[in-house]
Amino acid sequence: MPNSRPTFDWKVHLSQIFVQISFGGFHVAGKSILSHMPPLALGCARVIGATPLLLLLAFLIDRRLPEKRDLPRLALLGFLGVFANQVLFIFGLKFTTATNAGILMPSIPIFAVAAGALLGVERLDRRRILGIALAVAGALVMLDPMRFQQNGRTLLGNVLLLANCLAYGIFLVLQRPMLKRLPPLTVIAWSFFFGAIGVLLVGMRDFRAVDWADLPGVVHAQLAYIVIVPTAINYALNSWSVQRSSPSLVATYTTLQPLTAASLAAFFLHERLSPNGAFGFLLIVAGLIAVTRADRPEGGSAPR
Repeated sequence: MPNSRPTFDWKVHLSQIFVQISFGGFHVAGKSILSHMPPLALGCARVIGATPLLLLLAFLIDRRLPEKRDLPRLALLGFLGVFANQVLFIFGLKFTTATNAGILMPSIPIFAVAAGALLGVERLDRRRILGIALAVAGALVMLDPMRFQQNGRTLLGNVLLLANCLAYGIFLVLQRPMLKRLPPLTVIAWSFFFGAIGVLLVGMRDFRAVDWADLPGVVHAQLAYIVIVPTAINYALNSWSVQRSSPSLVATYTTLQPLTAASLAAFFLHERLSPNGAFGFLLIVAGLIAVTRADRPEGGSAPR
């Protein structure tokens, strides 16, 4: 009889800690880069750099191509996780505030667990719901939702950001069935291939308008970091983690982003940390523990 106890896969948790820290670095580097180019140009640069890299790695490591029946689902994943995730966030931020964006981002695990339950991908239980509630509450404690702004000017931006969170939550959930048929690197590489097409269609004009040769060397270095780490590596690690754990666990880890972004900003940009950070961090850790214990890998052990 298989063991029913949840298995702690430390590799998944270490990978997700790395993902959230490096995404925090994305916020710091992106703030500098966006003073030199429009947001959509940065979006194009990400997919232009990451897509061929991911496809090459998928070919060298996995040595397989998706079948024709897989392509529509991979195109949907690309639309949700690459195109909608980037474009909705960029345009949402244009109409609302960075504070609002930070406060709305913790809705990702809520959307992910709801989508997982509705689509039959994940079991909805009290421990999982409690864990996500604690993690989201911890993120909001650090972000202070009392600063949230809602008026005619920001309403559209807030809606677009919520749509971005919904798209990414569903993206995490819909990967799970594909990851039973294809390796994680193949799934994310071909998702990027399809998603990049949409990003380039809406952002190529801005991309071409940038004088790339005139950019400072530090901006080129920051772009290389964003393309390689928060884009190519982190998307691949998220898919790998979803395969080995659950969409809700990966989504819940996104609640750490306010802490990692604030810590890195304090170190590099000399911004002050919120005094609520420690309490919020404890809530997030408690939530992650609860969600981890709610996971029941098939066969009673983590996949190898």
